[in-house]
Amino acid sequence: MSDYRAVFRCIAGCGEEYPLDEVVYECRKCGNLLEVSHDLDRLSRQSGSDWRRLFDSRTGTTEWPYGSGIWSKKEWVVPSINNDHIVSMFEGNTNLFWAKRFGAMMGMDDLWIKMCGNGHTGSFKDLGMTVLVSVVNDMIKRGKNIKAVACASTGDTSAALAAFAAYAGIPSIVFLPANKISTAQLVQPMANNAIVLSLDTDFDGCMRVVREITKDNTIYLANSMNSLRIEGQKTISIEMVQQFDWEVPDVVIIPGGNLGNVSALGSGFKMMLDLGLIKKKPRIVLAQAQKANPLYLSYLAGFREFHPITPQKTLASAIQIGDPVSVRKAIRTLKEFDGVVEQASEDELANAAALADRTGTYACPHTGVALAVLMKLIDKQVLSKKDRTIVISTAHGLKFSEFKVGYHEGTLSDVNCTYANRPIALPPDIGKIKEALEREFAARK
Repeated sequence: MSDYRAVFRCIAGCGEEYPLDEVVYECRKCGNLLEVSHDLDRLSRQSGSDWRRLFDSRTGTTEWPYGSGIWSKKEWVVPSINNDHIVSMFEGNTNLFWAKRFGAMMGMDDLWIKMCGNGHTGSFKDLGMTVLVSVVNDMIKRGKNIKAVACASTGDTSAALAAFAAYAGIPSIVFLPANKISTAQLVQPMANNAIVLSLDTDFDGCMRVVREITKDNTIYLANSMNSLRIEGQKTISIEMVQQFDWEVPDVVIIPGGNLGNVSALGSGFKMMLDLGLIKKKPRIVLAQAQKANPLYLSYLAGFREFHPITPQKTLASAIQIGDPVSVRKAIRTLKEFDGVVEQASEDELANAAALADRTGTYACPHTGVALAVLMKLIDKQVLSKKDRTIVISTAHGLKFSEFKVGYHEGTLSDVNCTYANRPIALPPDIGKIKEALEREFAARK
Protein backbone atom coordinates (compact mmCIF):
# COMPACT_ATOMS: atom_id res chain seq x y z
CA MET A 1 0.00 0.00 0.00
CA SER A 2 1.31 3.45 -0.96
CA ASP A 3 2.24 6.00 1.71
CA TYR A 4 0.60 8.66 -0.44
CA ARG A 5 -3.08 9.59 -0.17
CA ALA A 6 -5.67 11.14 -2.46
CA VAL A 7 -9.39 11.87 -1.97
CA PHE A 8 -12.29 13.55 -3.73
CA ARG A 9 -12.76 17.08 -2.38
CA CYS A 10 -15.40 19.71 -3.15
CA ILE A 11 -14.13 22.47 -5.45
CA ALA A 12 -16.16 25.09 -3.52
CA GLY A 13 -14.12 24.62 -0.37
CA CYS A 14 -17.00 23.52 1.82
CA GLY A 15 -14.78 20.88 3.43
CA GLU A 16 -16.52 17.77 2.14
CA GLU A 17 -14.30 14.89 1.00
CA TYR A 18 -14.89 11.31 -0.07
CA PRO A 19 -12.72 8.24 -0.77
CA LEU A 20 -11.78 7.68 -4.42
CA ASP A 21 -13.60 4.35 -4.38
CA GLU A 22 -16.92 5.96 -3.41
CA VAL A 23 -19.53 6.35 -6.16
CA VAL A 24 -19.94 10.12 -6.00
CA TYR A 25 -19.63 12.84 -8.64
CA GLU A 26 -20.87 16.00 -6.92
CA CYS A 27 -20.58 17.30 -3.38
CA ARG A 28 -23.46 15.93 -1.32
CA LYS A 29 -23.37 19.04 0.88
CA CYS A 30 -23.43 21.88 -1.68
CA GLY A 31 -23.84 20.25 -5.11
CA ASN A 32 -20.58 21.46 -6.64
CA LEU A 33 -18.19 19.31 -8.63
CA LEU A 34 -15.39 17.41 -6.94
CA GLU A 35 -11.69 17.24 -7.66
CA VAL A 36 -9.02 14.76 -6.68
CA SER A 37 -6.94 16.26 -3.88
CA HIS A 38 -3.50 14.87 -3.04
CA ASP A 39 -1.54 15.02 0.21
CA LEU A 40 1.01 17.58 -0.99
CA ASP A 41 2.74 17.68 2.38
CA ARG A 42 3.56 14.01 2.07
CA LEU A 43 4.50 14.29 -1.61
CA SER A 44 6.78 17.26 -0.87
CA ARG A 45 9.02 15.10 1.33
CA GLN A 46 10.56 14.06 -1.96
CA SER A 47 12.31 16.93 -3.74
CA GLY A 48 11.34 18.22 -7.16
CA SER A 49 14.58 16.90 -8.61
CA ASP A 50 13.86 13.46 -7.12
CA TRP A 51 10.42 13.40 -8.71
CA ARG A 52 11.91 14.40 -12.05
CA ARG A 53 14.46 11.59 -11.85
CA LEU A 54 11.80 9.04 -10.89
CA PHE A 55 9.50 10.02 -13.73
CA ASP A 56 12.38 10.06 -16.24
CA SER A 57 13.53 6.61 -15.12
CA ARG A 58 10.13 5.11 -15.93
CA THR A 59 9.60 6.70 -19.34
CA GLY A 60 9.65 4.21 -22.19
CA THR A 61 10.06 1.14 -19.99
CA THR A 62 7.97 -2.04 -20.11
CA GLU A 63 7.73 -2.37 -16.31
CA TRP A 64 4.06 -2.70 -15.37
CA PRO A 65 2.33 -0.30 -15.12
CA TYR A 66 4.99 2.43 -15.29
CA GLY A 67 5.55 2.30 -19.04
CA SER A 68 2.26 4.17 -19.39
CA GLY A 69 2.60 7.93 -19.67
CA ILE A 70 -0.09 8.19 -17.00
CA TRP A 71 0.92 5.44 -14.60
CA SER A 72 4.56 6.51 -14.70
CA LYS A 73 3.18 9.31 -12.48
CA LYS A 74 1.09 6.92 -10.36
CA GLU A 75 1.89 8.64 -7.04
CA TRP A 76 0.36 11.83 -8.47
CA VAL A 77 -2.69 10.11 -9.97
CA VAL A 78 -4.20 7.29 -7.87
CA PRO A 79 -1.41 6.33 -5.49
CA SER A 80 -3.20 3.61 -3.52
CA ILE A 81 -4.55 1.45 -6.36
CA ASN A 82 -3.35 -2.14 -6.66
CA ASN A 83 -1.05 -2.37 -9.69
CA ASP A 84 -2.68 -5.65 -10.70
CA HIS A 85 -6.04 -3.89 -11.03
CA ILE A 86 -4.80 -1.11 -13.33
CA VAL A 87 -6.34 -1.17 -16.82
CA SER A 88 -3.69 0.24 -19.15
CA MET A 89 -2.63 -0.01 -22.78
CA PHE A 90 0.53 2.00 -22.10
CA GLU A 91 -1.29 5.10 -23.24
CA GLY A 92 0.31 8.53 -23.22
CA ASN A 93 3.94 9.17 -24.17
CA THR A 94 2.67 10.89 -27.32
CA ASN A 95 5.06 12.88 -29.47
CA LEU A 96 5.62 16.60 -29.74
CA PHE A 97 5.52 17.53 -33.43
CA TRP A 98 7.75 20.48 -34.29
CA ALA A 99 5.47 22.51 -36.57
CA LYS A 100 8.47 24.07 -38.27
CA ARG A 101 7.00 25.03 -41.63
CA PHE A 102 3.57 25.97 -40.28
CA GLY A 103 5.15 28.14 -37.59
CA ALA A 104 7.41 29.83 -40.13
CA MET A 105 4.32 31.07 -41.96
CA MET A 106 3.58 33.20 -38.87
CA GLY A 107 7.20 34.06 -38.08
CA MET A 108 7.37 31.48 -35.24
CA ASP A 109 10.27 29.07 -34.84
CA ASP A 110 9.22 27.46 -31.54
CA LEU A 111 5.76 26.10 -32.34
CA TRP A 112 4.87 22.54 -31.37
CA ILE A 113 1.82 20.30 -31.59
CA LYS A 114 1.25 17.74 -28.83
CA MET A 115 -0.15 14.78 -30.75
CA CYS A 116 -2.55 13.40 -28.14
CA GLY A 117 -4.48 11.61 -30.88
CA ASN A 118 -1.57 9.25 -31.52
CA GLY A 119 -2.91 6.78 -28.97
CA HIS A 120 -4.93 3.60 -28.77
CA THR A 121 -8.38 4.99 -29.67
CA GLY A 122 -7.09 8.09 -31.44
CA SER A 123 -7.83 10.79 -28.87
CA PHE A 124 -6.61 12.29 -25.60
CA LYS A 125 -9.64 10.75 -23.84
CA ASP A 126 -7.57 7.56 -23.35
CA LEU A 127 -5.47 9.40 -20.77
CA GLY A 128 -8.37 9.93 -18.40
CA MET A 129 -10.19 6.71 -19.18
CA THR A 130 -7.33 4.46 -18.07
CA VAL A 131 -7.63 6.05 -14.62
CA LEU A 132 -11.40 5.90 -14.34
CA VAL A 133 -11.73 2.31 -15.60
CA SER A 134 -8.82 1.23 -13.39
CA VAL A 135 -10.56 2.56 -10.28
CA VAL A 136 -13.81 0.88 -11.32
CA ASN A 137 -11.96 -2.38 -11.95
CA ASP A 138 -10.33 -2.08 -8.52
CA MET A 139 -13.73 -1.52 -6.89
CA ILE A 140 -15.24 -4.54 -8.66
CA LYS A 141 -12.28 -6.73 -7.70
CA ARG A 142 -12.87 -5.73 -4.07
CA GLY A 143 -16.54 -6.69 -4.22
CA LYS A 144 -18.39 -3.45 -5.05
CA ASN A 145 -21.56 -4.00 -7.11
CA ILE A 146 -20.92 -2.12 -10.36
CA LYS A 147 -22.51 -3.74 -13.39
CA ALA A 148 -21.55 -1.23 -16.12
CA VAL A 149 -19.80 2.04 -16.89
CA ALA A 150 -21.64 4.70 -18.95
CA CYS A 151 -21.01 8.00 -20.72
CA ALA A 152 -22.58 10.57 -22.97
CA SER A 153 -20.29 11.41 -25.84
CA THR A 154 -19.68 13.30 -29.04
CA GLY A 155 -17.50 10.39 -30.14
CA ASP A 156 -14.09 10.30 -28.51
CA THR A 157 -15.14 9.63 -24.91
CA SER A 158 -17.32 6.72 -26.02
CA ALA A 159 -14.46 5.19 -28.01
CA ALA A 160 -12.09 5.41 -25.06
CA LEU A 161 -14.60 4.07 -22.56
CA ALA A 162 -15.60 1.16 -24.79
CA ALA A 163 -11.99 0.14 -25.44
CA PHE A 164 -10.77 0.27 -21.83
CA ALA A 165 -13.94 -1.39 -20.52
CA ALA A 166 -13.58 -4.16 -23.10
CA TYR A 167 -9.94 -4.66 -22.08
CA ALA A 168 -11.05 -5.02 -18.46
CA GLY A 169 -14.10 -7.15 -19.25
CA ILE A 170 -16.52 -4.55 -17.83
CA PRO A 171 -19.79 -3.80 -19.73
CA SER A 172 -20.05 -0.28 -21.12
CA ILE A 173 -22.98 1.89 -22.22
CA VAL A 174 -22.58 4.92 -24.49
CA PHE A 175 -25.18 7.56 -25.31
CA LEU A 176 -24.50 9.31 -28.64
CA PRO A 177 -26.37 12.15 -30.39
CA ALA A 178 -27.82 10.63 -33.57
CA ASN A 179 -26.20 11.75 -36.84
CA LYS A 180 -23.84 14.18 -35.09
CA ILE A 181 -20.59 12.19 -34.93
CA SER A 182 -18.27 10.76 -37.56
CA THR A 183 -18.64 7.21 -38.86
CA ALA A 184 -15.24 6.28 -37.42
CA GLN A 185 -16.30 7.51 -33.98
CA LEU A 186 -19.59 5.61 -34.15
CA VAL A 187 -18.01 2.30 -35.15
CA GLN A 188 -15.37 2.31 -32.39
CA PRO A 189 -17.72 1.57 -29.45
CA MET A 190 -19.72 -0.77 -31.67
CA ALA A 191 -16.56 -2.77 -32.40
CA ASN A 192 -15.64 -2.90 -28.71
CA ASN A 193 -19.07 -4.40 -27.89
CA ALA A 194 -20.46 -1.44 -25.97
CA ILE A 195 -24.22 -1.01 -25.62
CA VAL A 196 -24.60 1.88 -28.10
CA LEU A 197 -27.67 4.09 -27.72
CA SER A 198 -28.16 6.66 -30.49
CA LEU A 199 -30.49 9.37 -29.19
CA ASP A 200 -32.44 11.97 -31.16
CA THR A 201 -30.89 14.88 -29.28
CA ASP A 202 -27.60 16.73 -28.95
CA PHE A 203 -24.71 16.08 -26.55
CA ASP A 204 -26.28 18.13 -23.79
CA GLY A 205 -29.42 16.00 -24.08
CA CYS A 206 -27.33 12.82 -23.89
CA MET A 207 -25.60 14.23 -20.83
CA ARG A 208 -28.92 14.81 -19.09
CA VAL A 209 -29.91 11.19 -19.82
CA VAL A 210 -26.67 9.63 -18.56
CA ARG A 211 -26.78 11.66 -15.35
CA GLU A 212 -30.26 10.30 -14.70
CA ILE A 213 -29.30 6.71 -15.58
CA THR A 214 -26.23 6.77 -13.32
CA LYS A 215 -28.30 7.74 -10.29
CA ASP A 216 -28.42 3.96 -10.04
CA ASN A 217 -25.03 3.55 -8.37
CA THR A 218 -24.46 0.20 -10.07
CA ILE A 219 -23.90 2.11 -13.34
CA TYR A 220 -20.78 4.25 -13.01
CA LEU A 221 -20.53 7.66 -14.72
CA ALA A 222 -17.51 8.10 -16.99
CA ASN A 223 -17.90 11.70 -18.18
CA SER A 224 -15.42 14.41 -17.25
CA MET A 225 -17.59 15.69 -14.38
CA ASN A 226 -16.07 12.60 -12.76
CA SER A 227 -12.74 14.03 -11.66
CA LEU A 228 -10.90 10.71 -12.02
CA ARG A 229 -10.81 11.54 -15.73
CA ILE A 230 -9.00 14.80 -14.98
CA GLU A 231 -6.30 12.93 -13.07
CA GLY A 232 -5.27 11.11 -16.23
CA GLN A 233 -5.57 14.10 -18.51
CA LYS A 234 -3.45 16.31 -16.23
CA THR A 235 -0.42 14.19 -17.14
CA ILE A 236 -0.39 15.95 -20.54
CA SER A 237 1.08 18.97 -18.73
CA ILE A 238 3.73 16.89 -16.95
CA GLU A 239 4.61 14.98 -20.10
CA MET A 240 5.08 18.13 -22.21
CA VAL A 241 7.39 19.72 -19.67
CA GLN A 242 9.29 16.46 -19.31
CA GLN A 243 9.76 16.31 -23.09
CA PHE A 244 11.45 19.72 -22.94
CA ASP A 245 13.84 18.58 -20.19
CA TRP A 246 11.54 20.13 -17.56
CA GLU A 247 11.34 23.56 -19.19
CA VAL A 248 7.86 25.11 -19.15
CA PRO A 249 6.35 26.37 -22.45
CA ASP A 250 5.17 29.96 -22.62
CA VAL A 251 1.73 29.23 -24.08
CA VAL A 252 -0.51 26.17 -24.34
CA ILE A 253 -3.56 26.27 -26.64
CA ILE A 254 -6.30 23.66 -26.26
CA PRO A 255 -9.73 23.26 -27.88
CA GLY A 256 -12.58 22.98 -25.39
CA GLY A 257 -16.13 21.66 -25.33
CA ASN A 258 -17.13 20.14 -22.00
CA LEU A 259 -14.06 21.93 -20.56
CA GLY A 260 -12.58 19.23 -18.35
CA ASN A 261 -9.39 19.38 -20.41
CA VAL A 262 -8.69 22.98 -19.39
CA SER A 263 -8.79 22.27 -15.67
CA ALA A 264 -6.75 19.11 -16.28
CA LEU A 265 -3.95 21.15 -17.87
CA GLY A 266 -3.99 23.61 -14.99
CA SER A 267 -3.99 20.83 -12.41
CA GLY A 268 -0.85 19.27 -13.87
CA PHE A 269 1.06 22.54 -14.02
CA LYS A 270 -0.06 23.60 -10.55
CA MET A 271 1.05 20.31 -9.01
CA MET A 272 4.49 20.62 -10.61
CA LEU A 273 4.78 24.16 -9.23
CA ASP A 274 3.67 23.17 -5.75
CA LEU A 275 6.14 20.27 -5.60
CA GLY A 276 9.10 22.17 -6.99
CA LEU A 277 9.50 20.55 -10.41
CA ILE A 278 9.00 23.85 -12.26
CA LYS A 279 9.21 27.54 -11.39
CA LYS A 280 6.69 29.27 -13.66
CA LYS A 281 3.25 28.85 -15.21
CA PRO A 282 2.43 28.91 -18.91
CA ARG A 283 -0.41 30.96 -20.32
CA ILE A 284 -3.40 28.80 -21.21
CA VAL A 285 -5.55 29.62 -24.25
CA LEU A 286 -8.95 27.97 -24.67
CA ALA A 287 -10.17 27.68 -28.28
CA GLN A 288 -13.86 27.30 -29.07
CA ALA A 289 -15.82 26.86 -32.26
CA GLN A 290 -17.86 29.98 -33.00
CA LYS A 291 -21.00 27.84 -33.27
CA ALA A 292 -20.48 26.37 -29.80
CA ASN A 293 -18.90 29.21 -27.83
CA PRO A 294 -20.51 29.68 -24.39
CA LEU A 295 -17.19 30.17 -22.58
CA TYR A 296 -15.99 32.69 -25.17
CA LEU A 297 -19.15 34.73 -24.56
CA SER A 298 -18.53 34.56 -20.81
CA TYR A 299 -14.90 35.62 -21.33
CA LEU A 300 -16.04 38.72 -23.24
CA ALA A 301 -18.01 39.66 -20.11
CA GLY A 302 -14.99 39.13 -17.87
CA PHE A 303 -16.36 35.79 -16.62
CA ARG A 304 -18.83 37.77 -14.51
CA GLU A 305 -21.60 35.46 -15.69
CA PHE A 306 -22.05 32.29 -17.69
CA HIS A 307 -25.09 31.27 -19.72
CA PRO A 308 -25.50 27.93 -21.48
CA ILE A 309 -26.38 28.16 -25.17
CA THR A 310 -27.92 25.88 -27.76
CA PRO A 311 -24.92 25.05 -29.97
CA GLN A 312 -25.22 25.09 -33.73
CA LYS A 313 -23.89 22.29 -35.91
CA THR A 314 -20.15 22.66 -36.29
CA LEU A 315 -17.45 20.72 -38.12
CA ALA A 316 -15.73 20.47 -34.73
CA SER A 317 -18.40 18.03 -33.59
CA ALA A 318 -16.60 16.80 -30.45
CA ILE A 319 -16.81 20.29 -28.93
CA GLN A 320 -20.37 21.03 -30.07
CA ILE A 321 -21.45 21.56 -26.46
CA GLY A 322 -23.52 24.43 -25.13
CA ASP A 323 -23.78 23.56 -21.45
CA PRO A 324 -20.35 22.31 -20.34
CA VAL A 325 -20.36 20.54 -16.98
CA SER A 326 -16.82 21.59 -16.06
CA VAL A 327 -17.26 25.31 -16.71
CA ARG A 328 -16.60 26.42 -13.13
CA LYS A 329 -13.32 24.50 -13.00
CA ALA A 330 -12.34 25.90 -16.41
CA ILE A 331 -12.96 29.52 -15.42
CA ARG A 332 -10.98 29.07 -12.21
CA THR A 333 -8.05 27.63 -14.22
CA LEU A 334 -8.10 30.36 -16.83
CA LYS A 335 -8.05 33.05 -14.15
CA GLU A 336 -5.03 31.38 -12.50
CA PHE A 337 -3.12 30.98 -15.77
CA ASP A 338 -3.59 34.42 -17.38
CA GLY A 339 -6.09 32.71 -19.65
CA VAL A 340 -7.46 33.77 -23.01
CA VAL A 341 -10.56 32.45 -24.76
CA GLU A 342 -10.92 32.90 -28.52
CA GLN A 343 -13.25 31.45 -31.13
CA ALA A 344 -12.89 30.21 -34.72
CA SER A 345 -15.48 30.19 -37.48
CA GLU A 346 -16.11 27.16 -39.67
CA ASP A 347 -14.09 28.75 -42.48
CA GLU A 348 -11.21 29.57 -40.14
CA LEU A 349 -10.98 26.15 -38.51
CA ALA A 350 -11.23 24.21 -41.78
CA ASN A 351 -8.65 26.31 -43.58
CA ALA A 352 -6.27 26.30 -40.61
CA ALA A 353 -6.40 22.49 -40.52
CA ALA A 354 -5.85 22.27 -44.28
CA LEU A 355 -2.95 24.72 -44.20
CA ALA A 356 -1.29 22.79 -41.38
CA ASP A 357 -1.82 19.56 -43.33
CA ARG A 358 0.24 21.06 -46.15
CA THR A 359 3.17 21.14 -43.75
CA GLY A 360 2.91 17.49 -42.70
CA THR A 361 0.13 17.23 -40.09
CA TYR A 362 -3.26 15.56 -40.50
CA ALA A 363 -5.28 17.78 -38.22
CA CYS A 364 -8.72 16.92 -36.87
CA PRO A 365 -11.28 19.78 -36.97
CA HIS A 366 -10.85 20.45 -33.24
CA THR A 367 -7.12 20.88 -33.67
CA GLY A 368 -8.11 23.15 -36.57
CA VAL A 369 -10.00 25.30 -34.06
CA ALA A 370 -6.87 25.62 -31.91
CA LEU A 371 -4.64 26.36 -34.91
CA ALA A 372 -7.05 29.00 -36.19
CA VAL A 373 -7.13 30.64 -32.76
CA LEU A 374 -3.32 30.65 -32.68
CA MET A 375 -3.25 32.43 -36.05
CA LYS A 376 -5.81 35.00 -34.88
CA LEU A 377 -4.03 35.74 -31.60
CA ILE A 378 -0.65 36.10 -33.32
CA ASP A 379 -2.24 38.47 -35.83
CA LYS A 380 -3.84 40.48 -32.98
CA GLN A 381 -0.49 40.49 -31.12
CA VAL A 382 -2.14 38.94 -28.08
CA LEU A 383 0.52 36.21 -28.31
CA SER A 384 4.16 36.70 -29.18
CA LYS A 385 5.83 35.03 -32.15
CA LYS A 386 8.84 34.44 -29.91
CA ASP A 387 6.99 32.35 -27.33
CA ARG A 388 7.43 28.61 -27.12
CA THR A 389 3.87 27.62 -27.94
CA ILE A 390 2.25 24.18 -27.82
CA VAL A 391 -1.05 23.42 -29.51
CA ILE A 392 -2.85 20.38 -28.09
CA SER A 393 -4.09 18.10 -30.86
CA THR A 394 -6.93 16.23 -29.21
CA ALA A 395 -7.66 13.54 -31.80
CA HIS A 396 -6.27 11.83 -34.89
CA GLY A 397 -7.39 13.25 -38.21
CA LEU A 398 -8.25 9.78 -39.52
CA LYS A 399 -11.30 9.80 -37.24
CA PHE A 400 -12.67 12.66 -39.34
CA SER A 401 -12.13 11.50 -42.90
CA GLU A 402 -15.53 12.87 -43.98
CA PHE A 403 -14.31 16.32 -42.91
CA LYS A 404 -11.14 15.94 -45.00
CA VAL A 405 -12.97 14.62 -48.06
CA GLY A 406 -15.60 17.33 -47.83
CA TYR A 407 -12.92 20.01 -47.62
CA HIS A 408 -11.00 18.86 -50.68
CA GLU A 409 -14.21 18.28 -52.65
CA GLY A 410 -15.39 21.78 -51.67
CA THR A 411 -18.67 20.59 -50.15
CA LEU A 412 -18.38 21.92 -46.58
CA SER A 413 -20.98 24.49 -45.56
CA ASP A 414 -19.72 27.96 -44.62
CA VAL A 415 -16.19 27.16 -45.84
CA ASN A 416 -14.26 28.66 -48.73
CA CYS A 417 -11.88 25.75 -49.28
CA THR A 418 -8.79 27.83 -50.06
CA TYR A 419 -6.33 24.92 -49.95
CA ALA A 420 -8.41 22.20 -51.60
CA ASN A 421 -6.30 19.71 -53.53
CA ARG A 422 -8.32 17.56 -55.95
CA PRO A 423 -6.93 14.55 -57.86
CA ILE A 424 -6.10 15.27 -61.50
CA ALA A 425 -7.95 12.85 -63.78
CA LEU A 426 -5.89 11.93 -66.86
CA PRO A 427 -5.61 9.15 -69.40
CA PRO A 428 -2.41 7.05 -69.18
CA ASP A 429 -0.75 9.27 -71.79
CA ILE A 430 2.85 10.20 -70.93
CA GLY A 431 2.75 13.44 -72.87
CA LYS A 432 -0.39 14.67 -71.15
CA ILE A 433 0.94 13.57 -67.77
CA LYS A 434 4.15 15.55 -68.31
CA GLU A 435 2.14 18.63 -69.35
CA ALA A 436 -0.02 18.35 -66.22
CA LEU A 437 3.05 18.00 -64.00
CA GLU A 438 4.66 21.09 -65.52
CA ARG A 439 1.49 23.09 -64.85
CA GLU A 440 1.46 21.90 -61.25
CA PHE A 441 5.15 22.68 -60.72
CA ALA A 442 4.60 26.19 -62.06
CA ALA A 443 1.49 26.74 -59.93
CA ARG A 444 3.21 25.58 -56.73
CA LYS A 445 6.33 27.72 -56.99
